[in-house]
Amino acid sequence: MANRINTRPTPIFSRFKTLRSTPPKRSCFHPVVPTKGSFLKYWLPVIVWMTIIFAGSTDVLSSQHTSRIIGPLLRWLIPTISDDAVRAVQAVVRKGSHVTEYAVLALLFWRALRKPMKNDPRPWSRREAALVVFWSGLYAATDEFHQLFIPSRGASVWDVLLDMLGASIGLLLHWRLGRWRKLW
Repeated sequence: MANRINTRPTPIFSRFKTLRSTPPKRSCFHPVVPTKGSFLKYWLPVIVWMTIIFAGSTDVLSSQHTSRIIGPLLRWLIPTISDDAVRAVQAVVRKGSHVTEYAVLALLFWRALRKPMKNDPRPWSRREAALVVFWSGLYAATDEFHQLFIPSRGASVWDVLLDMLGASIGLLLHWRLGRWRKLW
């Protein structure tokens, strides 16, 4: 009998009163509104990665310096390897690094642009993907322009196109992963 007395429904107005008296737990701003924490979380990794790419465009990672690492390593692993094979492997590693570093840059640009949230309802956007590839290509062009002033480096339009291909591959893999996880 005592349980029946305590289970009496509370009046509707008292429920609203308790809702009004509790302070909001989240900010009243939309999550896309930029804040200082938002910049650090989304754009700082982009800037750091761009700095790493810029540092790699100096004399430190020129073909003369990377050949001193890749060549001896290949000769240690395969003592009978020819000089042509070493040069071919070096070219593949160097061009593969272009693709990889700009795939990562595109993913970081995508993340900064979208500012994804948990259970993000927004679908894939081709416009945003094209914008990310454009930004990556623009940075690749400035990177190649920078290499004009480095004596041991050379600028190449083909490298810009390769970098844009890397950005496109990174976004394509991200899109496929999102489709597989049923995010879009």
